[in-house]
Amino acid sequence: MALTALNPALASLDPDALPDEGADPGDEEAHAVEVRQLQVPMDLHTSRLDKALAELVPEFSRSYLQQLLGQGAVQLNGQAVQKPAAKVKLGDQLTVAMRPTAQSQAFKPEAMAFNVVFEDEHLLVVNKPAGLVVHPAPGNWSGTLLNGLLAHHAGAVQVPRAGIVHRLDKDTSGLMVVAKTRAVMDALVALIAQRDVSRRYLALGQGGWQGAPMQTVDAAIGRDPRNRLRMAVVDLQHSPGKTARTDITCLSTTTAHCLVHCKLHTGRTHQIRVHMQHLHHPLVADAVYGGAAEGGLQRQALHAFALQFVHPITGQDLALRAPPPDDFLTAAEKLGLQYNCPP
Repeated sequence: MALTALNPALASLDPDALPDEGADPGDEEAHAVEVRQLQVPMDLHTSRLDKALAELVPEFSRSYLQQLLGQGAVQLNGQAVQKPAAKVKLGDQLTVAMRPTAQSQAFKPEAMAFNVVFEDEHLLVVNKPAGLVVHPAPGNWSGTLLNGLLAHHAGAVQVPRAGIVHRLDKDTSGLMVVAKTRAVMDALVALIAQRDVSRRYLALGQGGWQGAPMQTVDAAIGRDPRNRLRMAVVDLQHSPGKTARTDITCLSTTTAHCLVHCKLHTGRTHQIRVHMQHLHHPLVADAVYGGAAEGGLQRQALHAFALQFVHPITGQDLALRAPPPDDFLTAAEKLGLQYNCPP
């Protein structure tokens, strides 16, 4: 059985994006079962069965192995055993019907249509639609951008994360750059770290814009101490986090909504969503940060419309754009906002 740890497309993935294995073994197909014959060594003599299995089959989590035990998929000296606390002895024979987890099978090519804005032998830029998950994760082990990239070009399997160097949230649309080789990936990561990649967004916010047309939010972001599932502006003297800066310019406003242009100077998780909430303009339909669904939108009103950087191999200045999708433009019109693409 191929293990995910041996797949270069999985290497170097953010551990937050890849939780421990533990999918329901009953979800796997019978033909994928691999039967393993194991013998208990001296150092595991008198150990609990679940501990012995975890040592002898390290590519699967103990919780997953306990699920196999509960299903009768483990035999001890020819007899099915379901008690994790059962003791094993030196020389005991274990038979385990190994079923691949959803995660272990996630990193496979899946053909899908891409809106490719730019592509050469070194990299490509895609216009990700809203609703497309970037990386496999619980609840989305297939049908992700990474799966599509593995099918798009053969070299993707040799590049960590299939060449993905930055992310967009599932419900954020817009431009993403993807490397085709490890050398280009390293170069793009360095450009992003040096802030030499310009990323600009359009967003619809709640509340009429007040104050100067352009405002800079320079406010650190970290985990919300009251809700660990989201981010928040934090005081670095009292809470962990990272510095974050966003330039936000109002393009159109009514008494109840605003259309803004956002330029990132850093790339923190949910940065624009958090900074807009901090300005009391949560994004339309962003329920996580207090935005109500309006204008027909069912996802946060955020689109990465412009990406600019120097090609790390050819030296070409790439300035790429993707107009907002129809749902964004329709919502802006319904909310009475005038859309004019920023220069």
